[in-house]
Amino acid sequence: MKRLKVPCLVALDVLDLSSVGFLLENKAQREYINVINWSGYPYKPIVIFDIARSNVSLYIRFFVKGNSLKAVYSTDNSPVHKDSCVEFFMKRLDSEGYMNFEFNCLGVCDAAYRFSRDVKQPLSQDEYKSIRRYSSMERKPFAEKKGVYSWELVVAIPLKLMGLDPENLPEKILGNFYKCADETTAPHFVSWSRIETDTPDFHRPDFFGEIYF
Repeated sequence: MKRLKVPCLVALDVLDLSSVGFLLENKAQREYINVINWSGYPYKPIVIFDIARSNVSLYIRFFVKGNSLKAVYSTDNSPVHKDSCVEFFMKRLDSEGYMNFEFNCLGVCDAAYRFSRDVKQPLSQDEYKSIRRYSSMERKPFAEKKGVYSWELVVAIPLKLMGLDPENLPEKILGNFYKCADETTAPHFVSWSRIETDTPDFHRPDFFGEIYF
């Protein structure tokens, strides 16, 4: 089982989100999304994420470099997994359900409280607004572009939104990190922690790794 340790960087909360990339790059825990789980989808872009927390939020910086780029969706609660997308799924040990946080390269988010792929409770507008995001790209939708592109996305997810008490964090939660782009010329489904299923399926908490605080 994959494991990672999330360092605490209190200074994250006093910096503008557009400025935290350097701190995360140098002080956060660095991991790679590089597991090809399904032979039918062999394409693997370069995907790095740096993860840390403050006293109130979990910060993740994604860096992606790959062939083509797509961002059709511009409104939260849209199926951004069809665009060039990065994702974070998490589960508390004391919960039967889990949460998914999916972002296209513009920072547009699709998130929900879930019991399965099909049974979910979407976030409210206020909950979506509480997720801070910074993208290296202009927030303007576009059809798929061919060529080699790189982009960076920083997100800050409130710990409370994930059902965690910032003043009494558990030793660990479970989770996984993904890169996908379902409706592009090179669809791919890459993960941090390996998934052992016959067909692509990110909604599998039984294959989540351990995330320690």
